[in-house]
Amino acid sequence: MNQVLDSQIKTFGFWSAIIAIVTTVVSFVLPLDVPEGYSAANADRVAWLVENRNAFVAGWVNQIISMLSLSAVLFCGAWLAGTKNPIRGILAAGFVAMATMAFFIPKFIAIWTIPFLAEAISTGGAGAEMASSLLPILNVSIPFSLYTSFDYLGFWLYSLYALVAAGLLYEGNLITKLSSITLGLFGVLYQILLLALLTGGIAAAEIETWFLGVALLLVLHVVLMVIVFKKTEAKKT
Repeated sequence: MNQVLDSQIKTFGFWSAIIAIVTTVVSFVLPLDVPEGYSAANADRVAWLVENRNAFVAGWVNQIISMLSLSAVLFCGAWLAGTKNPIRGILAAGFVAMATMAFFIPKFIAIWTIPFLAEAISTGGAGAEMASSLLPILNVSIPFSLYTSFDYLGFWLYSLYALVAAGLLYEGNLITKLSSITLGLFGVLYQILLLALLTGGIAAAEIETWFLGVALLLVLHVVLMVIVFKKTEAKKT
């Protein structure tokens, strides 16, 4: 029974990694905000959201799929870690679960709330005044908005997962070790960046560049995990 479950989880991790990679590529095509969103005026954002509503929603639905598949890869990594240290494996899985919820909240807001706010503002209908106040707070590009704070919280929880699980995944062949190293680097560097941010070492305009740059290590980790899941499953057969 345990061998069957182990095999199913590794297969699930493999296909989740494939989906995560595909949706990451798609995210470069679908728009997530008005061009130059950090500095765009609120009126320009409203006009763009009204005109590009379907593409905006599609972009954030793709983000939800990408996030869920990434969380699935990390959960399967927690399973592998748990085979060596069950307590750390459970703790790692818990961090992934909390990160998934933290990510899901703003992404659902993007597909549900933001388009309606833009529509209310543009038509001047009921709730337009409240919508005008809420839309800037839920800005998807400004790194210190309420919206993006949830996203960075999710990445921080991912980084805690990395600190807990990376050492347990370091074994076997070169690819497996590289996947562990990239995960561990993400965990350590994210904590360093957070400390630099809190002490004033990173300006607000540079937050996205630094933090999302480090998050690219997660993408590399997922690519490597495709091979790890495939090879470990092949050994069983």
